[in-house]
Amino acid sequence: MIVHAGTLDVAPVADRLLETVAGELTDEYENGEVAWNNELALHVIELKCNGPRSELAGLARAFSENVALANVKLRDTDERLMPTAMHPWMDPETELTLWPHGLRNVYESFDRIFGCKGHGWANLQSAHLNLPFAGDEEFGRLHSAIRFLLPILPGLAASSPVVDGARNGILDNRLVVYRNNCARIPSITGDVIPEPILSMGEYQDTLLDRLYRDLAPHDPEGVLRHEWVNARGAIARFERMTIEIRVLDVQESPFVDVAYAGLIVEVLKLLCAEQWADLRSLESWRTAELGKLLELTERQAEGTGLGDRGYLRALGFPGGSTTVAKLWEHLIEAVSARGALGKDSGRMLEHYLRHGSLATRISKAVGLFPSKTKLKRVYEDLCEALATDTPFAPPAPHPR
Repeated sequence: MIVHAGTLDVAPVADRLLETVAGELTDEYENGEVAWNNELALHVIELKCNGPRSELAGLARAFSENVALANVKLRDTDERLMPTAMHPWMDPETELTLWPHGLRNVYESFDRIFGCKGHGWANLQSAHLNLPFAGDEEFGRLHSAIRFLLPILPGLAASSPVVDGARNGILDNRLVVYRNNCARIPSITGDVIPEPILSMGEYQDTLLDRLYRDLAPHDPEGVLRHEWVNARGAIARFERMTIEIRVLDVQESPFVDVAYAGLIVEVLKLLCAEQWADLRSLESWRTAELGKLLELTERQAEGTGLGDRGYLRALGFPGGSTTVAKLWEHLIEAVSARGALGKDSGRMLEHYLRHGSLATRISKAVGLFPSKTKLKRVYEDLCEALATDTPFAPPAPHPR
């Protein structure tokens, strides 16, 4: 998100930033390996891979260089980029400005139907991970694996413990508000955890067609009749033959985001290869069971207790109970043993194992009842972490 450097209040200037780097007003700017895009809110800028990649090596550095470029361009007008998944004190009712150019009819349609002046639309920053498939067999295998892993992803990536200037005891507020975005048409978000669907045809017939029918009375011109209107935590993107994971909060540095993406990719490879459990058993998990676990990790992140021996066994964990943090430690060890993580990613994951999720670290830094001054100081440190590619560390303990 773009904020004023002095106050850290949101700065709705993404159009000006894009115009500055591109030399003309545009909703997309291609800069080598990375493309820049607008988002629904004018204070948010999206950085994404400029096309598919066969590997993640070098991606964090490319993103980091583009963050640095954005900060250089913003510095002239006294603005900067802020990480994490939610602005800590933004008032969406008064501070939201919708993207007013190009495909603004899409954002205006969302606003007309759902009302975007709430945190669930106006104040969200997520990291999306698109993973490819070819044909029905690969689709079903990948969809089942992603669906099974989704509930514990907030235990890795939660970064939104502060909203409306206060802590409310929830570590992933972004997901909590996200699940209620489309309450007017419940089928759009569903239970966040996607239904068990094994083929592309079944996905179109039982999910997308139903969603489009429910949306049609509110969107007679079909402005939103696209697969991206599906707001589950993982969605099929048939136009690019991927499944897109949407439950990851943005971290303090692209190096952390890419490290988490690399870990998730490798765990999903093991699940798809039936390393610990056959795909049929993963498919059999009820959406409600997985959804209940997701709701717990939204609130407690890596501190969530796990006592379902079947779920743990399907991820290769030998015990009957543990925490999400210990489960991720086990998964990191399993992936590391295969030599699948680079040095930078290993360092970022070690930071997570030592200090916890970014949401936990922010919570420790701001304290139970943070003042605006305290919040500003901590989020200035987070802006610096983004600018310098430094993992955010919790405060040092007070000396005895």
